Parts: sequence; C-alpha cells; structure tokens
Amino acid sequence: MSKVVHLTNSDFEKVVSENSVCLVDFWAPWCGPCKMLGPVIDEIAEERLDIKVCKVNIDEQSELAMKFRVMTIPTVVLFKNGNPEDKIVGALPKQEFLDMIERNMD
Repeated sequence: MSKVVHLTNSDFEKVVSENSVCLVDFWAPWCGPCKMLGPVIDEIAEERLDIKVCKVNIDEQSELAMKFRVMTIPTVVLFKNGNPEDKIVGALPKQEFLDMIERNMD
C-alpha cells in the first residue's frame, strides 16, 4: 500500500505546512517520464517514514503548478516547514532524490 498522499488545491497548504519535510511530485498521467518516476517516488515514501511524500496531478490541480512555477514535469519540490527549499526537474535516479532530502534535513 502506497504511503504517497495525493494533494489537491484545498488540502495542499495544510498537509505541506504540518509536516516539517514534505517531498511533492508534480506529474501528469500522460507524461512518460512521470510514469518512470512514479515507482521511485513510491519507494521513497515506503523507505523514508520521517518525511511526507505527496503527488500533485497538474492536470487536475493546475493552480498549484502555476503557483510553484512548474513548467516541466516531472518536477519534484522539497518543502521544509511549508516553504519550497529545493527542486529537481526530470526523472533522475533515485539517489538524486535521496541526496536532495538529506541535504535539507537538519
């Protein structure tokens, strides 16, 4: 069972702000690289219980994509205490995302 939370415009701020570190994957169902990255994001959610891992479908939640200037997908944004701190664009290897999480933990 995936521990990934699917966010909407209405619950985004609440979920992101109440978790000290939150990894958010902005994606779309028609995006090939997003489909490749999906299992990686799911693995991170299973392994890293110390952070909240979420997904935002930009087709359904376009306001969030605009707010965070998501121009290319997949885009993964790391939020810390409710603020965007780091970002990776593209379907990169899992270790890149783990490294991003680690450099933002303190």
